[in-house]
Amino acid sequence: MRLLQYNNDGNFSLTEFNESDIPEYAILSHTWEQDNSKEVTYAEVISGTGQNKDGFKKIRFCGEQARQDGLPYFWVDTCCIKKQNKAELRHSINSMFRWYRNASRCYVYLSDVSTRKQKASDQSSEHTWDLSFRESRWFTRGWTLQELLAPASVEFFSFEGNRLGDKSSLQKQICKVTNISPSALQAKSLSQFHIDERMQWIEHRETGQEEDKAYSLLGIFGVSMVPIYGEGVVKAFGRLWDKVRERQKCMQDLWLTDPRLDKERIEATKGGLLKEAYRWVIETSDFQQWRTSQHNRLLWIKGDPGKGKTMLLCGIADELQNSLARAALLSYFFCQATDSRINSATAVLRGLIYLLVDQQPSLVSHVQTSYDKAGKALFEDANAWVALTKIFSGILQDPNLDDTYLIVDALDECVVDLPRLLGFIAQTSSVSTRVKWVVSSRNWPEIEKTLDTAMQKQRLCLELNADSVSTAVATFIETKVHDLSRQNKYTSETRDAVQQHLSLNAHGTFLWVALVCQELSNLSGWKAVQKLKALPPGLDALYQRMLDQIMASEDSELCMNVLAVVSTVYRPITIDELVTLVKMPNGVDGEYEALAEIIGYCRSFLTIRERTIFFVHQSAKDFLIGKAPQEPLLFRAQDVHNTIFSRSLQLMSRVLRRDVYWLGNPGITIDQVKQPDPDPLTAVRYSCLYWVDHLLQCQTREETIKDLKDSGPVYSFLRQYFLYWLEALSLLKSVSEGVVMVRKLKDLQFDESPDLRAFIQDATRFAVANRSIIEQAPLQVYCSAFIFAPEKSIVRETFEECIPSWIQTKPKVERYWNAMLQTLEGHSDWVRSVAFSPDGKQVVSGSHDKTQVVSGSHDKRVRLWDAATGALQLTLKGHSNWVWAFSPDGKSIPTLHVSSEWLVEGTARYLWLPANYRPTCEAVWDRIVVLGHSSGRLSFLQIRPGLNQLI
Repeated sequence: MRLLQYNNDGNFSLTEFNESDIPEYAILSHTWEQDNSKEVTYAEVISGTGQNKDGFKKIRFCGEQARQDGLPYFWVDTCCIKKQNKAELRHSINSMFRWYRNASRCYVYLSDVSTRKQKASDQSSEHTWDLSFRESRWFTRGWTLQELLAPASVEFFSFEGNRLGDKSSLQKQICKVTNISPSALQAKSLSQFHIDERMQWIEHRETGQEEDKAYSLLGIFGVSMVPIYGEGVVKAFGRLWDKVRERQKCMQDLWLTDPRLDKERIEATKGGLLKEAYRWVIETSDFQQWRTSQHNRLLWIKGDPGKGKTMLLCGIADELQNSLARAALLSYFFCQATDSRINSATAVLRGLIYLLVDQQPSLVSHVQTSYDKAGKALFEDANAWVALTKIFSGILQDPNLDDTYLIVDALDECVVDLPRLLGFIAQTSSVSTRVKWVVSSRNWPEIEKTLDTAMQKQRLCLELNADSVSTAVATFIETKVHDLSRQNKYTSETRDAVQQHLSLNAHGTFLWVALVCQELSNLSGWKAVQKLKALPPGLDALYQRMLDQIMASEDSELCMNVLAVVSTVYRPITIDELVTLVKMPNGVDGEYEALAEIIGYCRSFLTIRERTIFFVHQSAKDFLIGKAPQEPLLFRAQDVHNTIFSRSLQLMSRVLRRDVYWLGNPGITIDQVKQPDPDPLTAVRYSCLYWVDHLLQCQTREETIKDLKDSGPVYSFLRQYFLYWLEALSLLKSVSEGVVMVRKLKDLQFDESPDLRAFIQDATRFAVANRSIIEQAPLQVYCSAFIFAPEKSIVRETFEECIPSWIQTKPKVERYWNAMLQTLEGHSDWVRSVAFSPDGKQVVSGSHDKTQVVSGSHDKRVRLWDAATGALQLTLKGHSNWVWAFSPDGKSIPTLHVSSEWLVEGTARYLWLPANYRPTCEAVWDRIVVLGHSSGRLSFLQIRPGLNQLI
């Protein structure tokens, strides 16, 4: 990037900077002169000429204003870019939004707005600068859109150089002129605004070159592409939309959770974030050293359970968010051991990368390069960790990356691959002076051992800051008691007694206070005082007391069943899912109030938020799981796993069916699917995704051995519902997870179950081969996936009746998995064309293998096939070059045809074609479709009339 500097002699000089070493600078926004030759160019600045041009005035204005604001450098587009260099121009167009965003100040010079006083005789209000401001040509230009939105500081100046205001003080006028919402004007990231809304911002703007209307939106949509002047505005926008769609798809597949929503949920679950409860940590010398010193890039906050670490990190995130420069990035992740979506090392990296790219869209290039090759599997397969670490390292070393702060809470709750994550954090904490980490965990020696290898670190131990923690807890107690007193109408004596008891027994533990206050939430004053005496200090003692109360209640069996299931599942389950996994009393199913009441019996351990059940804290789950082996009356993990597995199979067998959402159209894509209300899959979501995992966890049971027999429930379920299960996984956008589950089944031992083993092996091939299309179009599991499966595929033979009746003639396919294709083979090179005889009884094909004909080929041979049997009837020789074939009437394109990778009729898509069945040419006769392939084979399909006969 080149920057201008105002020299003492009144002249300007240009200095070139590496992207990673750019100093603070101001930037000019303006409208070009109608005659571009009046603008000062790069060459003129280099040669020291151009001072007599009209455009020089605004350059001088920008330099003087920047100097007044203490900024020695400034940037002006007319003369800081060497536009004759196409590579530089391309880079500049793709960097423009970022350059404006990173500027310390943006000066908008309005050459058509004057602040000169009008004549005394002129009383018209139309001659005020406010009106000329709203009518300024600047608001009609395409490029000035990003110049308004990208910078944090945008100041407006008149032709005379007088300051008119900034985009905050002039917000009302700007919003009225541009139809841009106030929130968009001040937004740090534009990704939160819908694509259609962003498109409306450019609608009435103009650009000098038509293609620039699309190119000026690159930063607005967070994409980059090569400008091709002369391609026309339609093609330019076409390429822009392709880039936008590619980025959207990549971000959708990268998404696992939105950490911003996790943060909101956690804060709400814990009763809200109290500034007084976390502010102390901001003021500690440890935090200040980490924040200000380049030599302290990793801050580790550690402490025992219940000390408020998560809320501290929520507070730190808020403080950083409010104090960071506009260009700086903040990304965070909250691990939760009870939720399998967010308790792994790969999940942490996916969450951090997602927020970074969402804030600085140009960073998506580090993801996109690998994603374009592998798709969603990049983030999910066995090599996901390796791929994600490379992507993340690339982002951290990106020269365009601004100051970046990364927060990871609860490292001890990262259940999968914690050592890898710790090593990666320790290693990358010294990669760049622009990147700083904050992490938290319990006092685990294995965590300390790895983090100690970090070169530049700071440690903040909560136990060593006991006074500060106790003061924060005291504030928390005061707030909670105030709420209880108001809710339950305490007398002043009761309020003081409750506050004193909590203060004496809290011992610096937020969670203990929260749990006790929850027990008091519905008790009147005198009962609250009595209850307090029965609640011991210390988390474990309190948990034991609460567990004893549950086990002594008349609903103990039901409560223990609920606690057992919630302790065992791999992610938090909803109320609807709980009902399917735990036997409920009569009249409870479907009654939310009754179910919430049951969870309320377990409120010391569980809480409900938005119909989802969570543990009040990880330590509550740890207590139950640790206590279970010692208490026979609690639960045995293997029994619970077996119960969940068995009930899941029963539930899926009742709910899953063909076309469960009543879509009808076999070509409907997952993006077009609208979730019905009520959703038949609501209660079965968990079971669809985790039944295999629960089966694996109870393998040693004798009952499980029976489950895996050829006569057992697993084989029975797969033979009847395997396809319906794949359809459901597609609707749940979890086909990749289904492939992983089938592979897990394949790894089991089936020595005494040959039929089950054979089915699972075939099902694995079927799922892997068709993952992509089932993900895209759920009902193609009954169409494309079937008719292109091998003839002897067990899945195909088992579900033969599921093939739609409108597919009357199926293509000849390989006999077994891995077999060579055998459909109408005869050509030795590409089939270039195919055509039916006028009566539709014969097909002529031509190829690159020297088999030429009216069909067209390179092989100088023509082959004549029987359309009914596929038998080769005749081979003709003699052509010396290509011959092209036409439809029988020589004119028409059949209504039934191949478009891209789909067999379509009109605009309706019906059958997806796998890569090895996509034709180089095609012909249609009376609902028979012939596809010619590059391998030299032909495929025949016969489609019954009336494709409106749907799935």
